[in-house]
Amino acid sequence: MSSIPEIETPTEDEFLRIRDIVVRFGSLIANDHINLDVQKNQVHALLGENGAGKTTLMKVLAGLVKPRSGEIFLENQKVEIHSPETAMHLGIGMVHQHFMLIPTLTVAQNVSLGLKSVGYPFPNIRKVETQISELADQFGLGIDPQIRVSELSVGAQQRVEIIKALFRGARLLILDEPTSVLTPQETEGLFQVINSLVQKDTSVIFISHKLNEVMTISNKITILRQGKVVTTLPTAKTNPEELARLMVGHEIAGPKVTPSATSDRRPVVEIQGLEYTDQRNLKIIKGIDLDIHEGEIHGIAGVDGNGQDEFSRILAGLLIPNRGKILLNEKDITRATPMQRIKNGMAHIPGDRQHIGLIMDFTVAENCYLVVSQQAPYSRWGLMNYRETGKLVENMIKTYDIRCWGSRQIASTLSGGNQQKLILARELFRRPNFIIAMQPTHGLDVGATEYVQNMLIAQRERGAAILLISTELDEITALSDRVSVMYEGRIMGTVSRGQYQKEQLGLWMAGKSL
Repeated sequence: MSSIPEIETPTEDEFLRIRDIVVRFGSLIANDHINLDVQKNQVHALLGENGAGKTTLMKVLAGLVKPRSGEIFLENQKVEIHSPETAMHLGIGMVHQHFMLIPTLTVAQNVSLGLKSVGYPFPNIRKVETQISELADQFGLGIDPQIRVSELSVGAQQRVEIIKALFRGARLLILDEPTSVLTPQETEGLFQVINSLVQKDTSVIFISHKLNEVMTISNKITILRQGKVVTTLPTAKTNPEELARLMVGHEIAGPKVTPSATSDRRPVVEIQGLEYTDQRNLKIIKGIDLDIHEGEIHGIAGVDGNGQDEFSRILAGLLIPNRGKILLNEKDITRATPMQRIKNGMAHIPGDRQHIGLIMDFTVAENCYLVVSQQAPYSRWGLMNYRETGKLVENMIKTYDIRCWGSRQIASTLSGGNQQKLILARELFRRPNFIIAMQPTHGLDVGATEYVQNMLIAQRERGAAILLISTELDEITALSDRVSVMYEGRIMGTVSRGQYQKEQLGLWMAGKSL
């Protein structure tokens, strides 16, 4: 039986105090009597699996979700947060995982949008630009206020979101999974900004599941599991292994893959001379030849942006190649539709679960129906049979541990990990013999990552051929029977398990032959 986290006596250094916050969505308890204290001028990390309640709790602070019960104190004064506007006036700003910017507007126009204090409905843009430049200089944000957002990198867009919050007077800045879309260099730049913020009277709540980053940037860590606080502890007194165990409730073991000889197994997929030129007339895929055998995980390693995304979309039927041939179970599917490929035994776990993997406004059941829409008893006269589809989906929810309140929950309200489990359930329940897994653990916590990896291993043991495309080299080498490296649309080389070295793979990833 877990002990109740000790509640500290309020101190002068305390900026935020949360007591007994409860949030329910139907029968699902997202936050179960949460207590949290955040000190002034510190980075407080919030850790937990996808669906643990981290983002929901922060949306309470941001005025986006109203709790059933509980109290919130800012600098020892009780406050009621009814709306985002209330949160802003109280000095709370939130940078969401998916940015809320208008690409066609400039930085200054985005920052001033809806603000009456800078002139409404016609803001004094020159004054706004001056203030943005001052903030950017003060906190090392390096943003040109006159540039259009569409011209900015992802990391720069995130800095615009931070400026938006600071411009509105934020003294508590909530960063929701801030590094999930950043390069290592952009992540380092973000950490420099965070350090600058806390040195200048701003407190930061850093939501993440990346343990090493949390260890690097935070002063304290609170861990949530299934909507409850597990513990709060100083960062200096813990380590990544302990944090992983506290997050998921058990020790995390690496994936266990038994060696498999693939040369004597039949190829499920045969790719011959594949070429693809995009709409800009740029040659993206340059003559790929590849076989994927039954009972094999074939990993594709490489730095992101070297044609992996286009390659996976071609195999899934979302793009048509200019040249070459794709055989699935000895049948030519080069120009087949995605549904024809599904009927021939293909499953697709896309890298972009929110735009390609799911229809976010559909329910859990409706998203699952997409792959059985031409199949009895789930479809009747071309219409969804809600009763039969509901039975199927409820079984999927139990089998794949999708944490939701039912098959009619909207997909957009699921956590990232549960959205990925929904895709896995929909794609794998048909027992496909070819699985395309594009960045299947991207953005997932350690528990969800372990789950996805074990599911792929189970499909391999069943005899499926799996194409695993990932920019995580450790994941590729841990799971794959063979590894091919892609660079600028070409396969630089292929090696089998037990024969490769990371130095060799690294050279190929840089486009250098041995």
